[in-house]
Amino acid sequence: MKTKLWAMGLIVLCTVFTTAAQYFWKLATDGFVLDISVLLTNYWLWLGFFFYGVAAFLLIIALKGGELSVLYPIIATSFIWVTILSNIAFGESLGMNKLLGI
Repeated sequence: MKTKLWAMGLIVLCTVFTTAAQYFWKLATDGFVLDISVLLTNYWLWLGFFFYGVAAFLLIIALKGGELSVLYPIIATSFIWVTILSNIAFGESLGMNKLLGI
């Protein structure tokens, strides 16, 4: 089976949604308290869950159009996007260890 271009596009979009989910989860940790009432009203947390759900849905659709061995490594680019976004949005450092890890 040859991987279709639309499937690769969906996987790239999937990485955008997983990166957004990580961003919102990081926002959710600001003042995080392990209390059920706080968890239920933490909108950043639920937004992160939503974006992960959308990403999972896109992944399932994309897998119909291509090989797992081709598509899944593209998801690993989300590590790059999260690192760049965390540097821009949260001022986290981009040290040599992080860059080598990527």
